[in-house]
Amino acid sequence: MNSGEWSQVEDYVREKMGREGIAGAAIAVSRRGEIVYEQGFGVRDLETGEPVTPDTIFGIASVTKSFTALAVMQLAEQGKLSIDDPVTAYLPEFALSTLEQPELVRIHHLLSHTTGLAPIQRREDLTRLSDHLAYVAQDHELLGLPGEYFSYCNDTFLLLGLIIERVTGRLFRRHMTAELLDRLEMNRSTFSLEEVARMSNVSVPYVKNADGSGLLKAAWPLLGNYEVGGGIRSNVRDLLTYGQLYTNGGSARGERILSEEWIRRMWQPVHPIVRKTSYGYGLKSTPDYAGAGVTLVEHGGGQPGVSSHFGFVPEEGIAAVVLTNVAHVPARDLWLAAIHRELGLPLDLREQEPEYEAASDELERFIGTYACEEGGRLSVTRASDGLRAELAGEVHPLRASDSRTLVMMSEGMPLPFFWKEGEKAWAVLLGSRMLTRKEEEGIEK
Repeated sequence: MNSGEWSQVEDYVREKMGREGIAGAAIAVSRRGEIVYEQGFGVRDLETGEPVTPDTIFGIASVTKSFTALAVMQLAEQGKLSIDDPVTAYLPEFALSTLEQPELVRIHHLLSHTTGLAPIQRREDLTRLSDHLAYVAQDHELLGLPGEYFSYCNDTFLLLGLIIERVTGRLFRRHMTAELLDRLEMNRSTFSLEEVARMSNVSVPYVKNADGSGLLKAAWPLLGNYEVGGGIRSNVRDLLTYGQLYTNGGSARGERILSEEWIRRMWQPVHPIVRKTSYGYGLKSTPDYAGAGVTLVEHGGGQPGVSSHFGFVPEEGIAAVVLTNVAHVPARDLWLAAIHRELGLPLDLREQEPEYEAASDELERFIGTYACEEGGRLSVTRASDGLRAELAGEVHPLRASDSRTLVMMSEGMPLPFFWKEGEKAWAVLLGSRMLTRKEEEGIEK
């Protein structure tokens, strides 16, 4: 299984881990339900030096979102709800502050991050899902009408957990454990930190020092209501079992969890993110990935002590998982190396944005400061040789790839901008979160 055929991937992973300061990582890949590769790298605990293995438990963060979406699709297939139902049919108290008709928001919009609510400040102190209804109804920024814009919003996604509770009569965590984790025999996967504390072979979470000089031990985040979109702790072997659902028409370990028709709906495009990639229900997809004629379906996650990535290639029956125990590291790069190995593509291949020569007045339209309540902030400024992005204390050169998109050249990351009125862009999509133009002390930045 772990033959020399994977030596190039292993070299790539070790080099990337050393450069990025990743303490430990686990990788596993399957094809048509059979594990073709699994390996631990580095250590799960810097103090003891205990190694990572394929059974090591990590947080999986927002990879959890596809589990929640899957549970909603189960209820839809059973006729207990419709994804086209208004949220108010199940949560009559639901409201968004400046949306006059809350019944316009459907379960479809919660699943696809298209409610129109901008990212808002996390409230991990809220532990009852019903309490979150009052929080999202407070005075928060709306980007537009439901379905008009895509922007990641954990606080509306977690309302799916409350819908699950009201439809099933069970606590969200209990329903998810009974209907998914237990049925798939994911016996080393749990929402419970108490259970994690009783398990062996568990990773220690780490975050990077502010100056980037090393790693600091972090506590497992308690999450509160955000467990709906980020609360599972698991390992790569269990997650390959989960991945088999998507490559085997909704069945794994002899259990039919969902029909092929319904499970395929989860990665059908709902709203575009960047040039070729769209978000569906708890998953994003890229058709004809790298010109290879296959669909790349994926989702990543990040929390204190967690960087994760999960996904599959349905046409080839490939599923892959990467889990690490360090926050803010490129788990997707490791995941892509494994996927590329199975597809016969160069390990470091990345899809490139086109070149575009923007005129000076076009560049002027991007300049400004953009932010959201959750804390994201991006400033676009002009330098002698072009535009610069200031993000999290770092400066990144920018280039244009069309009249509405800039690219962070150091990361290859596209930044789509949006216009409503006037010459200046009013918003930018940074990764998966929409940031809107801000003015400070009456001066537009």
